Amino acid sequence: MPRRHLLASFAALLSPLLGARKADAATTAGEAAWQLSEAEWRRRLSPAAFEVLRREGTERPFSSPLNQEKRAGTFSCAGCQLPLFSSKAKFDSGTGWPSFWQPLPTAIATRTDFKLLFPRTEYHCRRCGGHQGHVFADGPRPTGKRYCNNGVALTFKAD
Repeated sequence: MPRRHLLASFAALLSPLLGARKADAATTAGEAAWQLSEAEWRRRLSPAAFEVLRREGTERPFSSPLNQEKRAGTFSCAGCQLPLFSSKAKFDSGTGWPSFWQPLPTAIATRTDFKLLFPRTEYHCRRCGGHQGHVFADGPRPTGKRYCNNGVALTFKAD
């Protein structure tokens, strides 16, 4: 069993003991119209996007061209094209992933993730449920949050 799956299994066993929040199925599963089969998602997405959006994988840091994107525009979910972030909220976190201090209103859903044995806030596209990344409390003002996003989970449309 790969180490990642072993840790995830162990974390799943511990999460009730650690007081993990149960995810609201309506907010993390996505809209019914976007409940596609695995085969449909594989046809729709690149292998890398499928791994991140549907399997909650993580792309290598500094591998996404969107990390360097500086133009005005909108970052949308690569799975369903729901707008998630404005370029006005993007900042260079130095982490190697596109980072934002605030999502667009009602764009994302969150849940607690114990994959690394300690709680992290994971966020997904509210429409299709596609995994985007994690939220950390080390971002800039005014929110103090860092939405650390996988670039392969996003598309960009310049204004």
